[in-house]
Amino acid sequence: MNISSSEQVTRTVTIKPEDRIDAFNAPQLRSHLDSYFDQNINDFIIDLSDTPFMDSAGMAVLVSALKRARQNGGDVRLVWPNSESVRRILRLTHFDRVFTMLDAA
Repeated sequence: MNISSSEQVTRTVTIKPEDRIDAFNAPQLRSHLDSYFDQNINDFIIDLSDTPFMDSAGMAVLVSALKRARQNGGDVRLVWPNSESVRRILRLTHFDRVFTMLDAA
Protein backbone atom coordinates (compact mmCIF):
# COMPACT_ATOMS: atom_id res chain seq x y z
CA MET A 1 0.00 0.00 0.00
CA ASN A 2 1.27 3.47 -0.86
CA ILE A 3 0.66 6.18 1.67
CA SER A 4 1.72 9.72 1.20
CA SER A 5 1.46 12.55 3.61
CA SER A 6 2.61 16.10 3.80
CA GLU A 7 2.98 18.42 6.70
CA GLN A 8 2.36 22.10 6.32
CA VAL A 9 3.70 24.47 8.87
CA THR A 10 2.14 27.90 8.88
CA ARG A 11 3.42 30.76 10.88
CA THR A 12 0.62 32.67 12.53
CA VAL A 13 1.35 36.04 14.05
CA THR A 14 -0.85 37.43 16.81
CA ILE A 15 -1.10 41.21 16.86
CA LYS A 16 -2.73 42.92 19.80
CA PRO A 17 -3.43 46.65 19.44
CA GLU A 18 -3.91 48.02 22.94
CA ASP A 19 -5.23 51.41 21.98
CA ARG A 20 -7.72 52.99 19.61
CA ILE A 21 -7.50 52.07 15.94
CA ASP A 22 -8.42 55.30 14.22
CA ALA A 23 -7.29 57.60 11.42
CA PHE A 24 -4.37 58.77 13.55
CA ASN A 25 -2.79 55.40 14.30
CA ALA A 26 -4.24 53.04 11.66
CA PRO A 27 -1.19 53.67 9.43
CA GLN A 28 1.00 52.23 12.21
CA LEU A 29 -1.06 49.04 12.26
CA ARG A 30 -0.93 48.82 8.46
CA SER A 31 2.85 49.25 8.53
CA HIS A 32 3.18 46.60 11.23
CA LEU A 33 1.15 44.12 9.16
CA ASP A 34 3.07 45.00 5.99
CA SER A 35 6.34 44.13 7.69
CA TYR A 36 5.05 40.58 8.20
CA PHE A 37 3.60 40.31 4.69
CA ASP A 38 7.05 41.30 3.41
CA GLN A 39 8.41 38.21 5.22
CA ASN A 40 5.81 36.01 3.49
CA ILE A 41 3.79 35.62 6.67
CA ASN A 42 0.13 35.56 5.69
CA ASP A 43 -1.72 34.20 8.74
CA PHE A 44 -2.74 36.58 11.49
CA ILE A 45 -4.81 36.73 14.61
CA ILE A 46 -5.63 40.31 15.46
CA ASP A 47 -6.61 40.44 19.10
CA LEU A 48 -9.05 43.31 19.55
CA SER A 49 -9.86 42.45 23.16
CA ASP A 50 -8.19 45.63 24.47
CA THR A 51 -9.24 47.91 21.61
CA PRO A 52 -11.61 50.52 23.06
CA PHE A 53 -12.48 52.26 19.77
CA MET A 54 -12.19 51.68 16.04
CA ASP A 55 -13.22 53.94 13.17
CA SER A 56 -13.46 53.41 9.42
CA ALA A 57 -9.70 53.87 8.96
CA GLY A 58 -9.07 50.97 11.33
CA MET A 59 -11.67 48.85 9.59
CA ALA A 60 -10.05 49.61 6.23
CA VAL A 61 -6.72 48.30 7.52
CA LEU A 62 -8.37 45.06 8.63
CA VAL A 63 -10.15 44.56 5.28
CA SER A 64 -6.96 45.31 3.36
CA ALA A 65 -5.02 42.81 5.47
CA LEU A 66 -7.69 40.15 5.00
CA LYS A 67 -7.68 40.62 1.23
CA ARG A 68 -3.89 40.48 1.02
CA ALA A 69 -3.66 37.44 3.30
CA ARG A 70 -6.28 35.47 1.38
CA GLN A 71 -4.67 36.33 -1.96
CA ASN A 72 -1.52 34.71 -0.60
CA GLY A 73 -3.22 31.63 0.86
CA GLY A 74 -3.51 32.95 4.40
CA ASP A 75 -6.19 34.41 6.63
CA VAL A 76 -6.87 37.07 9.22
CA ARG A 77 -8.89 36.10 12.27
CA LEU A 78 -10.15 38.57 14.83
CA VAL A 79 -10.55 38.19 18.58
CA TRP A 80 -13.78 39.74 19.79
CA PRO A 81 -13.23 43.08 21.51
CA ASN A 82 -14.30 43.59 25.10
CA SER A 83 -15.64 47.01 24.14
CA GLU A 84 -19.35 46.73 23.40
CA SER A 85 -19.19 49.70 21.01
CA VAL A 86 -16.50 47.99 18.90
CA ARG A 87 -18.46 44.72 18.99
CA ARG A 88 -21.52 46.60 17.75
CA ILE A 89 -19.54 48.14 14.87
CA LEU A 90 -18.22 44.72 13.85
CA ARG A 91 -21.74 43.30 13.82
CA LEU A 92 -23.35 46.25 12.01
CA THR A 93 -20.72 46.14 9.27
CA HIS A 94 -20.92 42.32 9.07
CA PHE A 95 -17.24 41.92 9.88
CA ASP A 96 -18.35 39.02 12.05
CA ARG A 97 -19.49 37.27 8.85
CA VAL A 98 -16.45 38.13 6.74
CA PHE A 99 -13.76 37.41 9.34
CA THR A 100 -13.43 34.32 11.48
CA MET A 101 -14.14 35.60 14.98
CA LEU A 102 -12.43 34.07 18.00
CA ASP A 103 -13.27 34.36 21.69
CA ALA A 104 -9.58 34.42 22.65
CA ALA A 105 -6.19 34.40 20.96
